[in-house]
Amino acid sequence: MSLRNCSSVKVLKVSPVGQSKTAGEFFELTLERPDWDGWKPGQFVMIRPSAWELDMLWGRPFSLCSGDDASVTLFIQAVGRGTRRIAALKPGDSVAMWGPLGNYFAVEPDTPTLLLAGGIGIAPFRGYVEQHPQPGNLALFLAHRLPLDCYPYALLSRAVDCRCMLEAKPSDLDCIIEALRGLIEEYADKGGLVLACGPTPFMRTVQRFAGEYGVRAQVSLENRMACGVGACLGCVTRNGEGHHVQVCTQGPVFWADNVEL
Repeated sequence: MSLRNCSSVKVLKVSPVGQSKTAGEFFELTLERPDWDGWKPGQFVMIRPSAWELDMLWGRPFSLCSGDDASVTLFIQAVGRGTRRIAALKPGDSVAMWGPLGNYFAVEPDTPTLLLAGGIGIAPFRGYVEQHPQPGNLALFLAHRLPLDCYPYALLSRAVDCRCMLEAKPSDLDCIIEALRGLIEEYADKGGLVLACGPTPFMRTVQRFAGEYGVRAQVSLENRMACGVGACLGCVTRNGEGHHVQVCTQGPVFWADNVEL
C-alpha cells in the first residue's frame, strides 16, 4: 500500500451519534467504497478532505467500523481541527482515502471471544460482530466516561451479549479494573480469546491480566500517525523483544505478549 493507491471518494452520509459538552461530537461518516477486494475488522483508513488546507495536510487515521459492497462507515469523535473539519463534510463532498491499512483481529469462529472496548475503542468491534460467522460466541464489554449514546452500543447490544461500566468518578476505575480481571479470568478458563481496543492505560490493564491468567489476547493500538504507510515513522513503538515496530504497517493489532505498552 502506498499513497499512489489513494482514492477520491464521495461522502454518502454524515450521521450524528451523540454529543458531549466536554468531548465534542460523535458521528458516523459513510463513504463510497473504492474498488477493494475487501477489508477485515481491525484495519483502518487514512482520510482527508480533497481540498488542501494547512491543518489537513496529512490524513487522519480511523478504524473501519462497518460497510458493505458499496460503502464503508467510520466512527469519529470530533475533538480537533482536523476531525471537526471532517465532521463538517456534506453528502457529495470528496475526500481522499487510502486503505485498507494495517493488519486485523484474529477470527476463530468456534472460540469464545471477549471484546474489550475503552471508549471510542468500540469502533472496530461493530465490523467484527457484523463479519463474524458465529456472533453467538462473542461478548462485548465497554468501559466509558461519556454518555452511552455517544457510542454505537445499542446497535451492538442487539447482536451480542454486552455489558458496560461508566467511569464517572475515581472510585469507578477500581470497579472497571476488577471487572476486567474477572472477565479475562473467565475467558482464560474457557480457553477463549480476548481482543481489546482503547486508550493505553486500558490496554495495559488488559495486557497485565492476560499475562497473569494465561489467556491469548490481542490489542489494537491507537498511536498517532501521519502517513499510514510506514514513511513518516511517527507511530513507532517496541515489540516484546524491544525492537522498533511501526504501528501502521506491522499493527495496529498486536498479540498482547509481544508489544510494549
